[in-house]
Amino acid sequence: MKLKLLASSALAVVLFAGCASEKNEEANEAKLQAEAKVSRADAEKTALTKAPGGTVKDAELEKEGGKLIWSFDIATPGTKDITEVAVDAITGAVVSVENETPAQQAKEKAEDAKKEKKEKDDKD
Repeated sequence: MKLKLLASSALAVVLFAGCASEKNEEANEAKLQAEAKVSRADAEKTALTKAPGGTVKDAELEKEGGKLIWSFDIATPGTKDITEVAVDAITGAVVSVENETPAQQAKEKAEDAKKEKKEKDDKD
């Protein structure tokens, strides 16, 4: 009986920590949204001009290199590569355009997961 109570308590703590972390991410996202002068829709239109015929697969508002940017991963028919386009969220100018192969995408995903884990561990 004590084991069930202990397991239930541990589960509750984990769930609570996950909710708190999610709220922190939402608060951070809201803060970045308030700073942005360019809407996601406008930035997306600009990004798609760099990958004609492409489809946005992922979008993120983030600080990178001291700049607030909209980052778009764009898939283009006929290739497994992703075109990553960064648009300045203040000016609307294209900051960078990079082509990523599936291997590069997997490496970036692994690095992001490692970074998130480290940030989570640092908070705990």
